[in-house]
Amino acid sequence: MLLLAVFMTGCGKSTVTLSEGKVNVVTTFYPLYDFASRIGGDRVNVVNLVPAGVEPHDWSPKSRDLANMGKAQLFLYNGAGFEGWVHDFLDSLNKDSGLTVVEASEGIELLHGVPHEDDGHGHEHEHEDDSDVDPHVWVSPKSALKMAENVKNGLVRADAANQAYYEANYETLKKQLSDLDAKFTDALAKAGKKEIVVSHQAFGYLARDYGLTQMPIMGLAPDAEPTAQDLKEINKFVKEHQVKYIFFEELVSDKLAKTLAKDAGIETLVLNPVEGLTEEQINAGEHYVTVMENNLQNLLKALQ
Repeated sequence: MLLLAVFMTGCGKSTVTLSEGKVNVVTTFYPLYDFASRIGGDRVNVVNLVPAGVEPHDWSPKSRDLANMGKAQLFLYNGAGFEGWVHDFLDSLNKDSGLTVVEASEGIELLHGVPHEDDGHGHEHEHEDDSDVDPHVWVSPKSALKMAENVKNGLVRADAANQAYYEANYETLKKQLSDLDAKFTDALAKAGKKEIVVSHQAFGYLARDYGLTQMPIMGLAPDAEPTAQDLKEINKFVKEHQVKYIFFEELVSDKLAKTLAKDAGIETLVLNPVEGLTEEQINAGEHYVTVMENNLQNLLKALQ
């Protein structure tokens, strides 16, 4: 019995709870959960795999999650190499599972995270694998617009009977995201500075789409540690561009950002890559658009 109890605890409870009579949608992280919930409304049961407050780079599903995911009607994932486990899951699906699968980053021009000698920007390359692709497409409102459209199309494919309902809800979200994009475009075009120092390399699409330059402390994964040479480069960048703030994010330790800021005699501010919200943010009614509006305010403060 004791052995069984230990085994049961190890399995853990599945985070995927399916609902009878609704379209079951499984999402791999917060932005897709937000978009699917708002477009799907009361016709859908949306299950987000990554729990609140957990950094999705570090997460992978349990076998029970995978079994239940296969029984849902729609599976939404980011793609671009963000969910390392996803290909194995898709390969394991029964051909007659009836699961509609949507890669939300489809149709977005992807950046490559590792700059190459022949390309100052590091994104003019076609690669066979995802290992150096920057997956953080959702951090730009321009990309979020495309992702929301992909989510809507997936819902329509999975549940054509409610197409008009999904289309109407999508138009409401599209208007909010278009307004957000316009705010970013107008405000950042007027910003005095364009250079930001960030805790991890999550803001490439934001930088590309709104004319900014990011200097990351860590790489594409938030736990990719910087070398002494990297830290020297960052200090040089801070001085050269008179950077006043180093950005950190809620779901990752802020220790390094605070140490660097202290050494440089500057301050820290939050720039949220919206990979997930904390319980407090969810309870306060925050969502993708409000978090990105806060990001814009902090960017403008730092770029004065």
